[in-house]
Amino acid sequence: MSATIALLGQPNSGKSTVFNALTGLKQHVGNWPGKTVEKKEGSFVRDGKEYAVADLPGSYSLTANSDEEVITCEYIASGKADVVCILADSSQLERSLYMMADYAGIKVPSFLVLNMADVAADQGKKIDTKVLEEKLGIPVISLSATDNKKYDAFFEAMNRAISNKSMINIAGLEAELQKVDAYAKIRALLPEEGVKSYSPTWLGVKAIENDKLVMEQLKSVLSVAEEKQVEEIRCTSKGALDTGNSKFAWIDELLDGALSEQKEKIGVSKLDKIYLSPFWGKPAVVLTILLGLIGSFIPALPLMGVGSAIDMLKAPVGSALASAGVSDVLIALICNVVIQSFSYIFKMLGFVFGVLLVFGLLEEVGVMARISYVFDNTMAKLGLQGKSVMPFLISFGCTMGGAAGTRVIDNYGQKVLTIALAWAVPCGAAWAVIPMLSSLFFGPGAVAVVVAILLTMIVHMWITAKIFGRKLVKKEDRYGMIMELPPYHKPKWGALFRYVLGRTKDTFFRVSKVVLLVCVLFWALSYSFTPGVDPILCKIGKVIEPVTKIFGLNWQLFMAFVASSVGKEGALGVISALFTDGSVYGAFNDAMSGAATAENLNDILLANVSKPQALAFIFAITFNMPCVVALASTYQEIASAKWTAKIALYYTLGALVLAMIAYHIGLLIW
Repeated sequence: MSATIALLGQPNSGKSTVFNALTGLKQHVGNWPGKTVEKKEGSFVRDGKEYAVADLPGSYSLTANSDEEVITCEYIASGKADVVCILADSSQLERSLYMMADYAGIKVPSFLVLNMADVAADQGKKIDTKVLEEKLGIPVISLSATDNKKYDAFFEAMNRAISNKSMINIAGLEAELQKVDAYAKIRALLPEEGVKSYSPTWLGVKAIENDKLVMEQLKSVLSVAEEKQVEEIRCTSKGALDTGNSKFAWIDELLDGALSEQKEKIGVSKLDKIYLSPFWGKPAVVLTILLGLIGSFIPALPLMGVGSAIDMLKAPVGSALASAGVSDVLIALICNVVIQSFSYIFKMLGFVFGVLLVFGLLEEVGVMARISYVFDNTMAKLGLQGKSVMPFLISFGCTMGGAAGTRVIDNYGQKVLTIALAWAVPCGAAWAVIPMLSSLFFGPGAVAVVVAILLTMIVHMWITAKIFGRKLVKKEDRYGMIMELPPYHKPKWGALFRYVLGRTKDTFFRVSKVVLLVCVLFWALSYSFTPGVDPILCKIGKVIEPVTKIFGLNWQLFMAFVASSVGKEGALGVISALFTDGSVYGAFNDAMSGAATAENLNDILLANVSKPQALAFIFAITFNMPCVVALASTYQEIASAKWTAKIALYYTLGALVLAMIAYHIGLLIW
């Protein structure tokens, strides 16, 4: 690699947009070692040279109070980055330059990118980058990150920063900080060479702010007496309030003569009068998401059509293979597993494409920030941010779409927790089964069953948040967000489509591997390789029936419960097959193909299943793993086999516990 560029900025500063524009599809996502924080790295080629790019976690400062801030500081100080690209939002320059002020004093070359220049221009703001560059001593450029054709200035600034080893001129910041008595005293105790890549100015600021990592590092350069003295001085200050005032004073001095704007009376837009209304805000957000969910089916139709076309290949391919003398087992594997799986994947992929496009558009124009703001206090009770309400509502339609919707959540732990909670929301396929079974067995009492499921869903989400939230979301991340609502602006369609197509392609490859693996496993367990002999699943079901009866499920219902983890509709197909001596393998295939079950299914159920068993079965399949595609989508989004397996096992066992409770309540009633 010629050089490594680290992207640094606050959330919503455009880091991800720049990262995607630079790297295209040459990127990979994982976790930072030992941390539940998303790690995005990629590369690009410029003038025959290859560059590595690291998208550092978004945070509002570099004080090590969270995993994101610790990772960012350690990465920069480690020397892995040859240059740091600091991004700021041109439309909110005073606020967004705080990250640069917090970075100032770290001895790593850098350059400043004032992103969203088009939005700032629409607001009547003019920014003289030359004035800023002269004051800061590092390259400064204006950029609209969504316009891929205007990155020449970015590359020129990057090269200048690398070749000149440009460091931020912190004389002005130091002058402001010296006005703080506690800082001046602590600064005098620090070594002039600093520690690692940290200057004494930066260390002094972080000591005032009680940065625990910095306090640990100072132990290596200060005597015990000096360390005690620093602590005593720090306690006399107002901490981050003192240093924050100094940073903002420096920012004001930097912008003096560099920023001019037309002073206008700023009013509240008509949309914000609705979204930010205490009364109408939440209903408006819910309606927006539901309309977006409905609208996402329109761009989804072409890919869904591809899925249906693939499904039609089963018959001709099967006939051709049979004519060629291929064995029945191989024909079944190719037609009813491989072809059927890709048909199912494309149908679901269409919905993901639609969700990404519609909700990516809402993010682009500024609506997503309003959604986050309106529901932030509510979601904070679960350890989440306001944006999490969107995946929950989408999951009523499709859990895979809900998982895809978590891409707007920038905190990795909150993203994983959101998906874990979204699994508790019964999807559209579940709602196609629940009313039918409830009405069949309980008549008018079906309404009570549906209400009980919704109440259980709420309690389930609360318990799940308690169990998983302890590990995924720390206490300091459980408070409401401090955020600026961005102005509404026109979307950049080219950048949006590139992003959506890239993520859809990535989803296809990752999801396909998991779906094929799981479907081949189910096929092998449910296929009767010897005519007249029960498949492995049936044998297992009969052996463990004494245990499954504890949950209110005889072995046939338990097999149907297993099938519901492939697809909810498949559960009915398995019941139909097992109680009529039909093909279990065919019933599992129906879980994805949507084929019809026996015409007399109602009579079969009433003749073989009691009301307590029916209640147990309804709760079991409702709160079981949503489907194999939801499993694959979860793995795609969180890039962690461990967390995906934990969530799947938790829901499988949890569904059986709920079934047992429902069964014993049913025995008391009936």
